[in-house]
Amino acid sequence: MLLLHRAVVPGLRQAYRFKSTHSRLCIQACSTNDSFQPQCPSLAFSGYNSSTKRWRVMGTLLGLGAVLTYHDHRCRAAQESPHIYTREEVKAHSSLETRIWVTLGSEVFDVTEFVHLHPGGPSKLMLAAGGPLEPFWALYAVHNQSHIREILAQYKIGELSPEDKAPSTLKTSDPYADDPIRHPALKVNSQRPFNAEPPPELLTENYITPNPIFFTRNHLPVPNLDPNTYRLHIVGPPRGQSLSLSLDDLYQFPKHEITVTLQCAGNRRSEMNQLKEVRGLEWRAGAISTARWAGARLCDVLSKAGHQPCETEAHVCFEGLDSDPTGTAYGASIPLARAMDPEAEVLLAYEMNGQPLPRDHGFPVRVVVPGVVGARHVKWLGKVSVEPEESYSHWQRRDYKGFSPSVDWDTVDFDSAPSIQELPVQSAITEPKDGEMVESGEVIVKGYAWSGGGRAVIRVDVSLDGGLTWQVAELDGEKQRPRKAWAWQLWQLRASVPPGIKELNIVCKAVDDSYNVQPDTVAPIWNLRGVLSNAWHRVHVRVAP
Repeated sequence: MLLLHRAVVPGLRQAYRFKSTHSRLCIQACSTNDSFQPQCPSLAFSGYNSSTKRWRVMGTLLGLGAVLTYHDHRCRAAQESPHIYTREEVKAHSSLETRIWVTLGSEVFDVTEFVHLHPGGPSKLMLAAGGPLEPFWALYAVHNQSHIREILAQYKIGELSPEDKAPSTLKTSDPYADDPIRHPALKVNSQRPFNAEPPPELLTENYITPNPIFFTRNHLPVPNLDPNTYRLHIVGPPRGQSLSLSLDDLYQFPKHEITVTLQCAGNRRSEMNQLKEVRGLEWRAGAISTARWAGARLCDVLSKAGHQPCETEAHVCFEGLDSDPTGTAYGASIPLARAMDPEAEVLLAYEMNGQPLPRDHGFPVRVVVPGVVGARHVKWLGKVSVEPEESYSHWQRRDYKGFSPSVDWDTVDFDSAPSIQELPVQSAITEPKDGEMVESGEVIVKGYAWSGGGRAVIRVDVSLDGGLTWQVAELDGEKQRPRKAWAWQLWQLRASVPPGIKELNIVCKAVDDSYNVQPDTVAPIWNLRGVLSNAWHRVHVRVAP
């Protein structure tokens, strides 16, 4: 009873501050919803003897006192100094049995419950178990965002002892320190890994995109490979032979050249993000470029190893030489039927616009898969194999897939959707820029259009009034071969501006030779990863008086 008295009396003192009436005692529960009005039970004293009355009041006050005492205890605990741990104590928590602790700066976190929720898989997070996150966040710099720090904050359990200095082994080299120098005109979406796009006004200046401003999509640090020691490993079939090819060996195969447009699955993601938040790099309309590629046809190399087309399902898996600390490389795959088809013109490319591949674009060898999303064009190619199932790479199985607008991160099932291969029809305006002032009388509108799978763009429609009326743009580019239209069409429209018009809502939409056309708005195609964004492209400009 003494213990109960000590626990309850401080709470009772607070309880007496609540307003009471002669007929009832009503305690309003706390709520974050101001409109919530709790129904308070009445303690009607009439009809009861005084003893019952006293016990009911005492019971209510005892309960209230206990609740308030507990709340007061929690508040004081939150204000107390955090628990202090040594690095040795953190190091001892490196398995599910001992619980998983990690540090970031001077803070300590118990992330045991988050391990199986980690988007990159449990194995990636377990690399940091019992130690600091910094070496891994340096490699995967995308983690250093406010919403990720907010998630991590939920698992904080204390701080590191100020006297416990970080060991010298933490002074790791910057994994991105050896990345190549980039062109200053590129609009950077992330530095580590490097991802950038050309400004729209430069993107369509030339039909062939100059190497220095070709959009760059990297997932990991850029490897610095020695062309003299480079080897490409081709895994042969059971009765065939595996190959280990040097660059000189690749040069012995017939050289094949094609013009191909590469587009990232996330091109124009920023427009989806304006509608509703998505996860991914904030690509505008520049995650697309075109180059003249040269190299050996993949079908020739696979045939040399003994591979043949087969009627059963099979996939050609590609593995890059860019890898994370676990040794896990970037990987992707395409169907064997496409790889073995000479008409599909899949390349093991070693030249880009008449020059050796730049480091950012896969030196010394990369895959070029015409008509297919950029994620399958694996750079710094190290290994090729034929498998009964598609690549088990994270980027094949757990990314680059499209979902219904109704799917969120709590309900998404990546196994339920196929990997993106061919992309839908696309177009965008590169001139004038959104918000620009244009001269009265006449406006020149420029842009690009492209469709996946070798489907040719047959028309681009342009509107100056938000889609009420339309005009057909003039197409420009290499002659499109039937079912092998691997490269974009640039387009232009010269249009009169009616007198008195103060602003233009310019819209474009493309149509391909299968009569696929872009959807008019983003809402029906929105998805949680912001991929496949191909709604009508819109630019709003003002007209000079």
